[in-house]
This record gives sequence, structure tokens and C-alpha cells, in this order.
Amino acid sequence: MSATQPEQSTATAAQGASPLFPFVLQLADTSLILAHRLSEWCGHGPVLEQDLALANISLDLLGEARSYYQYAAELEGKGRTEDDLAYLRSAVEYRNPLLVEQPNGDFAHTIVRQFLFDNFHYQLLKGLKDGPDARLASIAEKSLKEAAYHLKWSSEWIIRLGDGTDESRKRLDKAIATLWRFAGELTTPTATESQLQELGLVPDYVALWPAIQAHTAHVLAEATVPEPPAPVAQLGGKTGRHSEHLGYLLAELQYLQRTYPGLTW
Repeated sequence: MSATQPEQSTATAAQGASPLFPFVLQLADTSLILAHRLSEWCGHGPVLEQDLALANISLDLLGEARSYYQYAAELEGKGRTEDDLAYLRSAVEYRNPLLVEQPNGDFAHTIVRQFLFDNFHYQLLKGLKDGPDARLASIAEKSLKEAAYHLKWSSEWIIRLGDGTDESRKRLDKAIATLWRFAGELTTPTATESQLQELGLVPDYVALWPAIQAHTAHVLAEATVPEPPAPVAQLGGKTGRHSEHLGYLLAELQYLQRTYPGLTW
């Protein structure tokens, strides 16, 4: 299978749909997969307050994913529902970046993963809120308030872990060394994203980068953590080439709907 085949197959499947369909589907997949990852912490958080915080962030992202899936289903215009898009696609059809499917690891790993996502997510929503598509702007405006809290929460935890104990600093350093390479995919546009950016339908990631970089530098400085050199971005998730972790995640996420097709509550 060629490296570009998954993206081509999605383009074929979306033929006749709005050009925004694959992008909105990507947004939905990203929020859903990260929401599921965070839900795995429920009952396992380091303290009750943070257990609840992780659960609430998961629910916020799940609500955002639902809004995107509903819009994606309308844009596709083939009669599929939000549940069809969420539960009845294979791993290679998902378009979430690799970062969000990475395992939780310890608390530091989860915090670094969340911080990298939140920093990009917040700036992306700001761009979408002021964009030309009214439906995307509406979803972004609602989600932006939640994303601001998510970014504040993960930023504060980066600082606490970095400027805390020797053990917390060691774990944070390990998490950064493991996950930093996945951040580049968030701001590296696919061919589809580049086309939509040229059309002015979605934000230009180049324009988002200064704010993302400035916040990263500020938080790491507060955490007394040297900013890592920019690694070569590990790409693939947004074009359907995922790590082995996504298949296991989807087996759990989709189990009920796959076992009982057409099940309704």
C-alpha cells in the first residue's frame, strides 16, 4: 500500500461531498480519540480532583466530536449518521493525528500529550471562530471556552511537574522526549488542508504558529524546562497511517456497535 493511498481513498469516498467534509471529519476523529484516551483515566487519577478534571475534559472533547460528526454527516450527504462515522469505520479511515492516539502512560505523559494538543487546539478554534463557515464558527465559539480551560489546566501541570520534585521532573523530561516529535503533525497541513487554506476556508497554520510557539516558550520557562530542539515531525495519522495503538483503542471504542449492529438506546 502506498503512503498516499489512505488519503486518496477518503477523497474518493467523499466525492460529491463538500470540500470541507474530510477536514471536519478529521476534527471529529481527533476530539473523539483523545476523549477516549482521557476517559481511560476515570477512577485512576492521581487525586480525586484531577480524576474529575480529566473526566470533564474528556466529556468536553466528546461533545465537540459529536458536533463535528453531525456536521460531517450533513456535508457528506450520503445518509450516514454521527454514530456511523464514529463507530463503523476501520483504523485506516480515521484522520486523527498520531499524538492523540498515543497511550496515556503515566500522569506526566498524559499532561505532555494534553499540553501539546491544547496549545494547538486553542489557536485553531480561534481561527475557526472567525472563519467563513458559519457552522464551524459556531462549534468553535462554543468549544473555545472549554479549550481555554483545558490549556490553562495542562499548562499549569507542566509547570508543577517541571518545577516540582526530582521525580516529577524526571517523569516530565521522559514524557517530553517521547512525545515532542508528534507535535509537528498538528501544524503540518495535509494536501487537503493546504487546499482548504488556499481557499480561505480554514486557518493558515503558519499564522497560528507564533502564538503556539510563544505560549510553549512561556510555559517551559516557568517550568524551568529547556525547550527541546524541534525534531523531524512524525507524520501519518492525518492521512490514515496510524500507530498500532489506534487499532486496540478502536476495538474497545467500537465493541458494542460492532457486536450489536444498529443498536439504539
